[in-house]
Amino acid sequence: MTTTATQDPRETPGAGRPAREHASSSGTAGASGAPGAALAVLPGVLASALAWTDAHRTRFALPDDVLEPHTQVNATLKPLGELAQLGSTIRRTTAPDAPEHEVAGDLVAYAWEQLHEGALLLELLRAEPFAAYPYEIYAAFAGYGLRHEGFEALARPLTATRAWAHTEQHANRQLGLVNSERRVGVVTHTDAGGVLSRTWLGGLSEPWMFEGPSGYALTHTVFHLTDWGRMPDRVPKKIDGYLRTWLPAWTDGCLESGQWDLTGELLAVAASLPGPAPAELLDAVWPVLADVQHPTGCVPETGVPVQDPAPDPYPFIDCYHSTLVTAFAAALSLRSLRQTDERTDETTPGRERHTP
Repeated sequence: MTTTATQDPRETPGAGRPAREHASSSGTAGASGAPGAALAVLPGVLASALAWTDAHRTRFALPDDVLEPHTQVNATLKPLGELAQLGSTIRRTTAPDAPEHEVAGDLVAYAWEQLHEGALLLELLRAEPFAAYPYEIYAAFAGYGLRHEGFEALARPLTATRAWAHTEQHANRQLGLVNSERRVGVVTHTDAGGVLSRTWLGGLSEPWMFEGPSGYALTHTVFHLTDWGRMPDRVPKKIDGYLRTWLPAWTDGCLESGQWDLTGELLAVAASLPGPAPAELLDAVWPVLADVQHPTGCVPETGVPVQDPAPDPYPFIDCYHSTLVTAFAAALSLRSLRQTDERTDETTPGRERHTP
């Protein structure tokens, strides 16, 4: 059953305007936005995206046959795991007195309930001891402080096997497994630095070779490396410089082609870099993504945004991830920009610091 919002979520500035019109009139990542443009729209974008997600939480519910072999993991457990992962990051990134902090925490609790407080993941691990995804989903909760003793008791010997250490997978996926092991608190099966060097990003690939699959591989490399934006200092200096140089061009290309989901992930990467926030990039891109966001708070993955005022203008499967990513990137961007402002206040001689 689909649920819709029972109250009007906070509208974002310019929500519903055609994104291409905004991009052509105000500039995209290739041109600087007005200073402070990101901070002007980010609170509304975050609140609205999270309100839509909360109103549609039952769409993340697991079916009764989730443990059956025919059940599609990508349509059931994957969305729920993403809800837990991005919700827990938003919870950690927002101020304790912020409404979004409470909503994000409620969403994580809901996801944990769907998994029977970890018991369902234990059943999955028993049925598929060779699969990494139950462990990776569990790690999202373990990193948040939610644990299941039985799951960890079974996972401990499984992750010590030769098969676990030699599972054949892409380097960015292996980096995700290393981060999951860190979250659970066990010895990692390999060195993260060695894995990073084998990724598209770690190799500092020619920037003009950027396209969709490499873009998602790049963003997830950063997410796994930084524990989803929590530890920016894990980004090596060379990679930091490479990303600051090329993120504007890549983001501009995503805006041109209507790749809103990937745009959100690139914005999250930009906000996960160590040191000062790339304010010019955030100021240029966030107003465009704010215009793409529907008044209800959802964001389509790709394509021309619809002008339909209906409460559910897109199928759930076509907007849930991009909406979650938008909320995740908005929370990280707010943190990054505010921390940059605080550093400026503390280091600029004669500047009076104002506490909101």
